[in-house]
Order: sequence, then C-alpha cells, then structure tokens
Amino acid sequence: MVDLLLIYPYFNDDFAIFKFPPLGIGYIASYVRNFGYSVAIIDCTFMREEEAVAKAKNLKPRVIGIYSMLTMKASSLRIAKQLKGLPDLIIAGGPLPTASPDTFLDDFEEFDLVVIGEGEEAVLDILKSLDKGESPLKVDGICYKDEKNGDIIKTSSRTPRKDINTYPIPARELFDHDAYKDYFRKHHGYTITSMITSRGCPFNCDFCSRPVFGTSFRSRSPTNIVDEIETILLYAYDRLWLADDIFPISKKLGISFCDEIIKRDMDMPWECLCRADIMNKEIALKMKNAGCYRVFFGLESGNNSILKVMNKRLTIEQARRAIKVVKSAGIKTGAFFILGYPGESNKTMLDTIRFASSLPLDYLSFTVPYPIPGTGLYEKLKDKLAVDDWKKPTRDPIKHALLYKSEFPMYKLKFGIMKAHVQQYVRRYSGSAYPIVGKPFELLTDYIFKLMG
Repeated sequence: MVDLLLIYPYFNDDFAIFKFPPLGIGYIASYVRNFGYSVAIIDCTFMREEEAVAKAKNLKPRVIGIYSMLTMKASSLRIAKQLKGLPDLIIAGGPLPTASPDTFLDDFEEFDLVVIGEGEEAVLDILKSLDKGESPLKVDGICYKDEKNGDIIKTSSRTPRKDINTYPIPARELFDHDAYKDYFRKHHGYTITSMITSRGCPFNCDFCSRPVFGTSFRSRSPTNIVDEIETILLYAYDRLWLADDIFPISKKLGISFCDEIIKRDMDMPWECLCRADIMNKEIALKMKNAGCYRVFFGLESGNNSILKVMNKRLTIEQARRAIKVVKSAGIKTGAFFILGYPGESNKTMLDTIRFASSLPLDYLSFTVPYPIPGTGLYEKLKDKLAVDDWKKPTRDPIKHALLYKSEFPMYKLKFGIMKAHVQQYVRRYSGSAYPIVGKPFELLTDYIFKLMG
C-alpha cells in the first residue's frame, strides 16, 4: 500500500518521435517523499493499459494523481473510470486540467478534484489534510465540484515558488530507464534523457500553452543545474535534453551554465530549444565548448506578417541569422514550423515552405495549428472546433489532424508539409545543383498547392 500513486497515462505509439520520462510527476514524487510519504509512479509509456490498471490496483494507493494534457485526455478518463472507488481520492493534474478544470469535474466525474498549476505543495497539503481527518477541499490551488449545487469551486490560488533551487530533483529511480534507452537505440541509434532547468516563459506566443508554470520565469542556478546533471551521468545516457521552453533565456545565464560544465570537465553532449533572437556568436561558441550537440528553434513561420499574428516577436531575418551562427559554431540545428495558421494565405504558406526548406537544418518538423485550451489560438477557434478530443491519425505518414474547421483542407496542409520536406532534402543534398534538380519540382508543386481547395 502506498500513500500516493502518480500515473502518466501515455501509451506507447509511433506518434511521438521523442519520448522522455514525465519529470513533472517525478518532481511531485520526490517532494512528497521528503515529508515521509510513500510514493509510486506508473509511467504508461511502455505499458499496455490493462497492465497499468492491474499494477495500480495491486499498489492499493490512498490517493491517485493522474496527469493529463490534450493528447492524453481520453486515456486519463479511461484510467480514472477503472480505478474509481479504489483510493480515497482521484486527482487530475497537468496542463489540460489546469487550463480546463471544468472538463474534468463536469464531464469526468471520476475525478474528485483538480490541482491547478504546479503540484508539489498542493499534493502535499492534500495528503496532510487526510492525515488530520480534514477535508482536502479546503486546500489552496485546487478546483472541485460542489456536491449540493453542482457549482465548480476554485480555492485560493498559490503563488509559485520563486526559488526553485529548493525543490529536490525528480525521483528518477522510479522510471524505467532501460525501456527508454531501448526505445532511443532502436529509433535513433543513441540514448537520451531530459531535465528541466527553469519554470515559466516570459513570452506569450499565441499558440503556446503554459498553464502549469505560467509566465513568471524562474531559473535554477548553474551550480544546482549541473549538480543534477552529475546524478544523471550515473544512468549512463549518451545525451541530455534540456526540456525548458527556452534555454538559455539570456546570455548571462547561458554562459554561466556553460562555464560550470566546462569547469567540472563533464562529458555529456546536450541539446536544447532556444529562441532565435537570443542566439549570437559568443553564446553559440560557448555552448559548443560546453558540449552542446544540437539546438532547436521554434521558428513557426517564414512570413513576418504571420509571425506577428502568432505574437512570436521574431523575424525571419533573425531566424536565418541564428541558424547561420549555430551552424558556424559546429552545432547541429533543428526547427519547428506551423502550416495553415488562421490568417494564412497560399502566399504566406508557400513563403514558410520556401523559407524552411532553404535553411541548412539537420532536423525539420512541421505541424498544423492545435488550439489548446488556455491559448490565444484556442480563443480564436473555440467556436470552430470540429472535435472535442484529439486522436492519433493511423496509417498516415504525417500524423496530424485538424481539430477545427479550417479554411484549408487537411490534404492541402499535408501536401504542403511533404513538399517542404522533399524540398529541404533535395536542397540539402544537391547543393549548387538545386536550381536544376530541385527548382522545377518546387515550381510545379507551388502551382499544385495553389489549386488545392
């Protein structure tokens, strides 16, 4: 029997290219354990659903916390239904419950309450209240449904902890590292795991959901970050992914972190996601010397007017310059783009395809717009939603699906995504011969794209 069981209801499929341990519940587990509570984690990434449910029942937990986000909405509900009545409480937490708690209380009546935002302290207070024989519904930072009148009640909000150095590192020993390593070796030829160096993002991109950590940026100290990296080295991964929304957030923080790694002479290649307007030659060279292997950029569009619609606060000129700087430093580059954003036209989408395929990228990713609750994009499209749940497309090389009624048919967007990848591949390997080898394909497919819907 355990005091707290935390479940990550993501069941292994081929949709996600990269799979990492759920660090959020790892943080909750380590924090609660420091106060004497027993905790277990069921990470369903490499499990069958019936296996996860059976394991949960065998643990006989007092409280169950189920993580959820847009892609896990259905599996969260299924798991909760099968475990209802087993523990004293079933809690929903994570990005989707935080952004849309009513969904988990009105529609998903299997949940007793929702934890809003960062969960460490709220979950601890819930456990303490049960120990005292008090109602957990008085805890700050939660939502619940009033049994008498059906109203959704939100308790007082919690102020996010400013000094996140004081949180213990995630309980990594509760994750199945062998399964993650096997997956990456099979699909990528190397092993990699993740860590978080900060919480919150000060930017406000129209499509980005940040309900848990919010807009208040809080960074760990370089010493604290590198101390955790030393513990990760014990698990013998080949690489490390810094899973922040942005890393580094500033020149000062980036250089201090790199200097700490260099000082300790650590041998751990790492990757990160950075904003193009932060990158410069000094930071890129320092990152390279500190073991940075690859930098990803969320460039999103190849048209400045659409970047403004997205509130990206970035220009294509800054994006191109950042890619050039990082490549010159000897670091691999990757970029993410969105095709078919509200307000787009054939011209702006072709601008994005042309821009993306012209960059010297080692990794290129395209997606369609996803209106996630809590985002500006969702507010624009909530009256046009075609489905109320995300489902993974099957037997489709481009595993994306529109959740709303778009002015662009999905087959057109998929054609555009395939076109971008082909153009980028041909340009990358044909070099100076692209005008002869690739330009005819580009012009022909431009014409076909314009004719589609």
